[in-house]
Amino acid sequence: MSPTEFRGQIARLTAHIAGRPLDAALDAWLNAEHGAGSATYRELKAACEAGVAEGWLCDREGGGIRYGRIFKPAADLHGFSVDVVDMQDIAGPHHTHPNGEIDLIMPVEGEARFDGRPAGWLVCPPGSAHRPTVTQGRALVLYLLPEGRIDFTR
Repeated sequence: MSPTEFRGQIARLTAHIAGRPLDAALDAWLNAEHGAGSATYRELKAACEAGVAEGWLCDREGGGIRYGRIFKPAADLHGFSVDVVDMQDIAGPHHTHPNGEIDLIMPVEGEARFDGRPAGWLVCPPGSAHRPTVTQGRALVLYLLPEGRIDFTR
């Protein structure tokens, strides 16, 4: 797996979600069509695990969280940026999502949950806020941010 191959995987997915509202309907659709157990989920999880192992994903660390923005928003990614975090039984910094956020939750140890959700997708609507929290183990979480927008709370 390479960053270029990973970008291709993301671009194929974002082609299906571009222009859709970030809401409960998108959350349900992603989990039904690309959720845990699907080929898309397995491929993205394998790519993220390889990227972490090879050092091109989650190449920074702060406050006990490994993280990194692998791709800035771009036309081929349909305006989404791509970040991946590696978290184990920890809460991250509070932030808001001006344009919403789409998260792929990939447990790697235990029965890890992200904001209480198991493996699969979580769609946060525009204007939502949270303190991203992983409990019950370790998870990789892929973030798709429209226009790369995220505002950390001071």
